[in-house]
Amino acid sequence: MAKRRRVANLMALGVLSTVAFRQMHPYEMAGALRGWGKERDLQIKWGSLYTVVRNLAKHGLLEEVESSREGRRPERTVYRITDEGRAELIDWARELLSVAEPELPRFRAGLSVMAVLGPDEVVTLLQQRLAAVGREIAEAESTLEEHSPRVPRLFLIEIEYDLAILRAEEAWMRSLIEEITGETLPGLDEWRKHHETGEVSAEMQELADSSIEQYGRRK
Repeated sequence: MAKRRRVANLMALGVLSTVAFRQMHPYEMAGALRGWGKERDLQIKWGSLYTVVRNLAKHGLLEEVESSREGRRPERTVYRITDEGRAELIDWARELLSVAEPELPRFRAGLSVMAVLGPDEVVTLLQQRLAAVGREIAEAESTLEEHSPRVPRLFLIEIEYDLAILRAEEAWMRSLIEEITGETLPGLDEWRKHHETGEVSAEMQELADSSIEQYGRRK
């Protein structure tokens, strides 16, 4: 189970990972995070950077080194990571790599309610997604090909992971599309009939009623 963090925003993890190399002011932190492509990994909202940095300092994970001002520019405060901050960074990295937690992507949510659409429309929508995933695969492959000669694999490993997940999703979607178009998906006839006539089969109604009853008994 994931621990409760004093600053739980994943951007905090990114900030700690940059300042672990050397002291920086927030503007430099943002540059490092952008340069390393961390906005994709950590779902960064740049407008919250200064708030996250201040919270890390408030909880003793960062500390101010110096503040300076050049002309009319805003004051710049330089931060360094504390021993406590480094321990937090290491512990957080260990947790993220070892603790399996359910992750709920939007695609899974769509699959859970796809029966409200007709089979033919679902095939069309999946084909659209398949094309988009194909473009993402091509982009990831291009990124690896471009950077692999000069960047150690250690620092590209998350792109390899993305590529593996995308390829698995692509293969699975192709299989599902083939089942629907090939008329081999179990329950397809009832699904199609419902969208053509508006009728709900006795079997589907019984399944829905049974699920509701079981939930009621558990409560």
